[in-house]
Amino acid sequence: MSIRFEELAYSASPIGEISLRRRRDPRTGDDVYEVKLGDEFLMSSMFTVAEIEVARLALARVEGDELDVAVGGLGLGYTAQAVLDDPRVRELVVIDLLEPVIEWHRRGLLPLGEAVSSDPRCRLVGGDFFAMSADARLDPAAPGRRFDAVVVDIDHSPADLLDEGNAPFYGSTGIRRLAASIRPGGVFSLWSNDPPDATYLAALSEVFADVDAQVVSFPNPLQGRPATNTVYLATARD
Repeated sequence: MSIRFEELAYSASPIGEISLRRRRDPRTGDDVYEVKLGDEFLMSSMFTVAEIEVARLALARVEGDELDVAVGGLGLGYTAQAVLDDPRVRELVVIDLLEPVIEWHRRGLLPLGEAVSSDPRCRLVGGDFFAMSADARLDPAAPGRRFDAVVVDIDHSPADLLDEGNAPFYGSTGIRRLAASIRPGGVFSLWSNDPPDATYLAALSEVFADVDAQVVSFPNPLQGRPATNTVYLATARD
């Protein structure tokens, strides 16, 4: 049994001080891993259903084998692991602005860390996903490369950003630039903590086909009732 609370790591980052902590849930006795940005909770291993679904739903739309996938946002690794769980995936590039988070995975401080970072199909890249998307260089080793799926879990939602500098990604110009990194018939998916946003859906529909927002429900033991997240899905036109 672990100790009741432990701060595993703490570091400065381009968006503020971030920390990784582990606590024991008194209800279940399970270890819960949490990442905080200052006093704000960014992610928790208590809530991973939608982080998994944002990858699973995207790949369910993609046909074929030998798939190349890019993920924006490493976090606790649940989205990346869901991609790697699909045997059709040939290569995964995971981009995260926070170098300490990448290092936490490589050091095995997180439950999925070693599995994700040691998978030969997976490459962890430090960088600004939004800037890289705008320049069609989601793979720094191959600028202009196109992927079968691009999966993003960074901001809280298209309207609730960790950094206001990310805002252009969610507008028409940013969406068109993103589409340049996705093969025809490939899929873009985005996690959001908010309900479906009609304005964002309309902007996606200007560029992509088969645009949808799926609401994902999961138990929230802290509130004693179900909670919901949104997964946006869009298919690149031919």
